[in-house]
Amino acid sequence: MQDTQSETREERSGGRMSVPEIAGRLNIGRLTVYAMLEQGILPGLRLGRRWIITRHAYDQWERTCGMRPGSGLHTTQEVKVLN
Repeated sequence: MQDTQSETREERSGGRMSVPEIAGRLNIGRLTVYAMLEQGILPGLRLGRRWIITRHAYDQWERTCGMRPGSGLHTTQEVKVLN
């Protein structure tokens, strides 16, 4: 019965994650998650007093260690011509 309830809750959330769920996965407190959302560290959309965090966006953030495309070190390729 427990599995059915969690599946129903997940289906209702439409692929969204809750702040407590993210806090548990990162082993940090809820207030830290809210701070990370406010600072743009975690991907989320604020609607009024609520934060919407999609599971897809969070999973992508987790896979890339929070690195945004285009950020980080830029390396230039060196080309050596041999004659």
